[in-house]
Amino acid sequence: MCTHRPPCPTADSADHHAAVIVSAHPEQGWYVLCNGTIAFDDTGELLPDGQVVGPLRATDRRPVAA
Repeated sequence: MCTHRPPCPTADSADHHAAVIVSAHPEQGWYVLCNGTIAFDDTGELLPDGQVVGPLRATDRRPVAA
């Protein structure tokens, strides 16, 4: 899919977020990368093979002292 030189990382590579944005929709909170990944503002992703990657959430929450 990528015609850039050097080519963008593939959707299954660890650095796939380094791919070029080919279609941006910031008003809707998503954009399409050159490698076919759809990335969302909440850090979730939809990969070209249909796999869904859930958004990253902070899991280390500590109680707030009152």
